[in-house]
Amino acid sequence: MLLLRSVLFNTAFYTNLIVRMIVLSPIYFLMPRKAAYRIPKAWAASCNWLMAKIVGATFEIEGLENVPEGGCIFAPKHQSAWDTVALLPYQRDPVYILKRELMWIPLFGWYAAKQKMIPVNRGARGKVMVEVMKRTREEMDAGRQLIIYPEGTRRPPGAAPEYRYGIARIYRDTQVPVVPVVAHWGLFWGRRKLVKYPGHFKVRILPAIQPGLDPDAFYKQLVETLEKASDELLVETVAANPHLPLPPEAKKRLAELKAQTAA
Repeated sequence: MLLLRSVLFNTAFYTNLIVRMIVLSPIYFLMPRKAAYRIPKAWAASCNWLMAKIVGATFEIEGLENVPEGGCIFAPKHQSAWDTVALLPYQRDPVYILKRELMWIPLFGWYAAKQKMIPVNRGARGKVMVEVMKRTREEMDAGRQLIIYPEGTRRPPGAAPEYRYGIARIYRDTQVPVVPVVAHWGLFWGRRKLVKYPGHFKVRILPAIQPGLDPDAFYKQLVETLEKASDELLVETVAANPHLPLPPEAKKRLAELKAQTAA
């Protein structure tokens, strides 16, 4: 049954994406940018609905009051394709720094360009990165929310942290609050996994780290904040969903946390 539901979800997910892109493109590209955001926002909400109705996976969000007005940076833990989509309905005007190759994908790249996403050549240095930071500051000044995954790539729930320092440089240069976000999406929709699992979990939006810290001090605080909250939420999520098959990294981390508690 899990496999059948997962296949049905995957079919519905991609059909929903393709049909919406094709059918709504004429409307999307004629609308002003901010108004046009309602279309991908509605698509993201429909993806959450499909996960709830077909797979039986649902979530609730804690801490929306921690999101500041105006420009800020969201810094979520990244575990799943789901976490790139699920929070869009709750974000006012998000912007991503993404691989330039994604902008070359028909329809998707055009949609991203309409929303003024910021493409970057990951191997770039010098003038290219100066231009990326200039664009980023402009979007922050316009009151948008920059989404950055501090670890840079998807990591299994419970995996040892591998943070990149780039977010500290962006924090220094943009001078906006950074909002840490934790959730264990990967327990329900794993990386490169066909099967999706039912259950209910929490997404925790933590208090913002305010601008003005030394980049090294900010980086240390961000990592410590995310890892502490992630550990706490891992314990809660597994306890609330005892049916879940846990990846090895999650099992190992839970054992370590149990040992620390017993010590």
